[in-house]
Amino acid sequence: MTRDQNAFRSPAYGWVIVVLAALAMVGTFPGRTFGLGMITERLLSDSTLHLDRKSFGDMNLWATLIGALFCLPAGWLLDKWGIRTTSTLITGLFGIVIIAMTRATDALQFAILITLTRGLGQSALSVVSISMTGKWFRNRLPLATGVYSFLVSLGFAGAFVWGRSQSELEWRVLWFELGAILLFVLAPIFALFVRSAPNSPQELSAEEDVGIETDFSLVEALATPAFWMFGIATSFYGLVSSGTSLFNESLLTDQGFDKKAYYDLMSMTPFVGFAANLITGWMATQVRINLLASTALGLVAAGLLSFPFVRTFPALVAYAITMGWAGGMITVLFFTIWAKLYGRSQLGRIQGVAQMLTVFASGMGPKVLGDVKVGYGSYLPAIVSLGLIAFALAVSVAFAPVPRRKFERSPVVESISS
Repeated sequence: MTRDQNAFRSPAYGWVIVVLAALAMVGTFPGRTFGLGMITERLLSDSTLHLDRKSFGDMNLWATLIGALFCLPAGWLLDKWGIRTTSTLITGLFGIVIIAMTRATDALQFAILITLTRGLGQSALSVVSISMTGKWFRNRLPLATGVYSFLVSLGFAGAFVWGRSQSELEWRVLWFELGAILLFVLAPIFALFVRSAPNSPQELSAEEDVGIETDFSLVEALATPAFWMFGIATSFYGLVSSGTSLFNESLLTDQGFDKKAYYDLMSMTPFVGFAANLITGWMATQVRINLLASTALGLVAAGLLSFPFVRTFPALVAYAITMGWAGGMITVLFFTIWAKLYGRSQLGRIQGVAQMLTVFASGMGPKVLGDVKVGYGSYLPAIVSLGLIAFALAVSVAFAPVPRRKFERSPVVESISS
């Protein structure tokens, strides 16, 4: 093996993979709600697409739900072909679709293409991204995930800043630029630098060569109560987050706050999430994952149930810190849980199903809050109900049985012993 090949196979190269995985997640930006939200008004004013708010909302919902199904083949390809080929292929296809969107001339073409952006970006590329770190790390996985989550948050914050600077640019020009970056920059980077983790006992890091834990298959993972408990819990947070994020300004207006308070809140929350990412990554190496998940959901419940009483700016700051910290914790835990509990062999498939659940839930979040607002004239019945559900999930997750993998001695250790 050459020196360059040794560098790619070194356990330390896992930290390069963490950076590349974060880059892949940031690359999903144009396929996500907040990415599309950056050009929503420009889309609605495009006379060739003939879109109104209701038709665009319905189109976006169905695109999200159908696009969620892309998680399953993405996970299968990841386990079958490895992270290098899969990340390059999906990123390249995503870039082509984004560029194709700029050529759409009617609502039907646009609906097909926006469904593909949801499927390839929000779903498939997200599965690849969150699996890359899990495929490389075992004992240090929580710490690596904390760093990864921090980098993702930083990257999305940078994307927002960049997007604001392009606010006057015609949406087709902007989207062409993003598609070109995906196709001609990110995809080649992944082809050149992404590598699968070392698998043979001789190549494993010193901290991992004392034994091998047998991995779960997808069917075995789905048969455990823990998969569904953690899957439902993290998906529920996705529902809450997508709904409150989309209607955040309106939520605050109903509570008596002005637009300045909304922007102050939006500028504050990411920094809270950054800190939560790193601290949770460290805590996950010290504290049972059940308790961390339960604590995070407890914070979500506390934030939601206290929201009806938020009437002053200090109370709003406390609410923002609570929800931001909970979001940072759940993000790290979602990226950590599946590899930690079920191993790496079929991690792509397992995380594909988990990601599909979160995408389904995220797609329903805005509809739940929007329908309640229309029906009751207030978001509060939905907010309080979601807070009670979060509390029930926090209690349930604390007692969820954690599956145990069989631990076998490594062939390396066996040979030394004999």
